[in-house]
Amino acid sequence: MKKIVTALLMALITAFAVSPFFSLQQTQLLGIVTLLVVMWTNNALPLGVVSLLPILLFPAFGIIDLGSVTPNYAKSIIFLFLGGFMLAIAMQKSNLHVQLSNRLLHLFPHTARGIIYAMAIVSAALSSILSNTTITLMLLPIGLFISNNARLKVRILLAIAYGASIGGILTPIGTPPNLLLLGYLDTIGLQAPTFTGWMAMTAPVVVSMLLLMPWFLSIGLKDEPIGRLVETIEPFTKAQKKLLWILAILSIVLILNTPIKPWYPGLGLNEKGLLLAAGLILFLPGIDLLEWEDSRSIPYEIIFLFGAGFSIAAAFGSTHLAEAIAMKLQFVHMLPLWSMLAVIALVISFSTEITSNTALTSIALPVMAQLYGIQSPETLLILMVTTIAASYAFMLPIATPPNAIVMSSRVIEVKTMATIGFFIDLAGVAIVSVTAYFLWQWVL
Repeated sequence: MKKIVTALLMALITAFAVSPFFSLQQTQLLGIVTLLVVMWTNNALPLGVVSLLPILLFPAFGIIDLGSVTPNYAKSIIFLFLGGFMLAIAMQKSNLHVQLSNRLLHLFPHTARGIIYAMAIVSAALSSILSNTTITLMLLPIGLFISNNARLKVRILLAIAYGASIGGILTPIGTPPNLLLLGYLDTIGLQAPTFTGWMAMTAPVVVSMLLLMPWFLSIGLKDEPIGRLVETIEPFTKAQKKLLWILAILSIVLILNTPIKPWYPGLGLNEKGLLLAAGLILFLPGIDLLEWEDSRSIPYEIIFLFGAGFSIAAAFGSTHLAEAIAMKLQFVHMLPLWSMLAVIALVISFSTEITSNTALTSIALPVMAQLYGIQSPETLLILMVTTIAASYAFMLPIATPPNAIVMSSRVIEVKTMATIGFFIDLAGVAIVSVTAYFLWQWVL
């Protein structure tokens, strides 16, 4: 009960502090979001229970009505996660994750730091061309198996989630905010970076983050036992080969489905349907990798968590709170360029922790474009920083799908993710600001 009271007090303090700057409805929303975030963090109530509270609180305070809240808990992207969870369960049931983890770990030093670097780099590399959600779902069973050391297991899972978010920065197709920026630049008539040009610009950010993040996660684990590493590699079983074929075909289809404009339009298939189809195929006669009873292992509290995140994003839009927050940044055009970039990166990075990075990016880009004017040479630089910082969501499970997915393992506490993620956020802000000021402004 004490934790619930603490959350209520924090919500009231937040509402009182921001009331002079926002409307009553926006103030109430900020208070409710604070309440949810604190209770997610201090475990005042079970994760699934807290995640269902927007269904009650948003209509009660007149923020959005019940009919507008509940559809957020059944969005189409949730079925992508369901398909991914089914694939992850099949990997665990067939012990394919054991085989893959043993092969993967033989490529890196057999130390705690080596394992963390291995998982972070693999996750980032795959997420640069495939959905970071899909990659996190595929790597989750491997991360859970690699070590039976509880402390190391938490850091491995965080490395997978953070690596997926970082890897998405590398290419224009790696994450939705990147695609939003390209679309917005086309709308306002600015020349967007080419595919290879984008990679050349973002590579220093990605490489720096992949050097720093795993190192930070491995602090204090030098003498931790690893466990479960084997010297011999066993051949794949029949069930494992079936699942490997399904995963290989899925990966190829996902790659072919990815458009590279203006050169390649993609297959035009729905990625959510592809993942769900891959999950349902596992039940077919002749494949028989899953039975319906296996679906009980799906972490439904994470489904509710997704719904809460979508509901918050919808509330930010309906109350115009996201726009109001972005408008508060108008003062930054008076700052020197280097400090302005740091402020923008910091605000966007921490704002995206509690709302969809896609929603935040779509609202923030038009506002940021007006700081210097669309035709100003600094504008593209500002928009790039805004977009990249929107992918820096390392603190909360609602911030990004990879965070929520590793949280579904039930071995990570929200407090642990928030504490570690806070420092990764700060490191990311520093890296993108320095890179933008010393490199991008001379390239763009």
